[in-house]
Amino acid sequence: MTEDTSMTVANLAATAAAPEAVGPLQDPATQAGLEDLALKLAPLLQGRRLHNIVDLLSAISDTIDMADDALVQKMMRGLEEGVAGAWALGNAARMAGNLAARETAPPSLLDLYRRSRDPDVRAGMAFALNFLQILGKQAKAAHQPIDVD
Repeated sequence: MTEDTSMTVANLAATAAAPEAVGPLQDPATQAGLEDLALKLAPLLQGRRLHNIVDLLSAISDTIDMADDALVQKMMRGLEEGVAGAWALGNAARMAGNLAARETAPPSLLDLYRRSRDPDVRAGMAFALNFLQILGKQAKAAHQPIDVD
C-alpha cells in the first residue's frame, strides 16, 4: 500500500468510527432536505428532462466564457435599439389613438386626401408602404420551392 492509499483508508476508518466528524452531511435537517430534493428531481431524472437543464446551463456558461467586450457592446446596442423602437411604436400608437378618439365620425375620402398633403403623413405612408413591400417579398419567398442543385 502507498502512503496516499493508507491515508485514505485511515480517514475512512476514522469517519466510520466518528460520524459526527463528517460535518454538515450528517445533520438530520440536511439529510431531510436532500431527500426532499431527490424526490423533486426524480421526475426530471426519469423523464431525462434534467439533461435539458444541464445542457441549457452549459450553453449559458459557454456564452459567458466567449463574451468579450465587443460582443457585450453589440448585444447592448441591439437591446437599446429594440427598446427605442418599441418605445417609438408605443408612443405613435398612443398618439394616433388619442387623435382618432377625438374624431366624431370616420374621415371621408376627401378628408384623407387632404391629410395626404401633409409631408409627415406622406413620409409615414411611404414608410408603411415600404414595410408592406418587404413583408410581401418575404412572404412570397417563403412559399417558393427551394431550388436543389
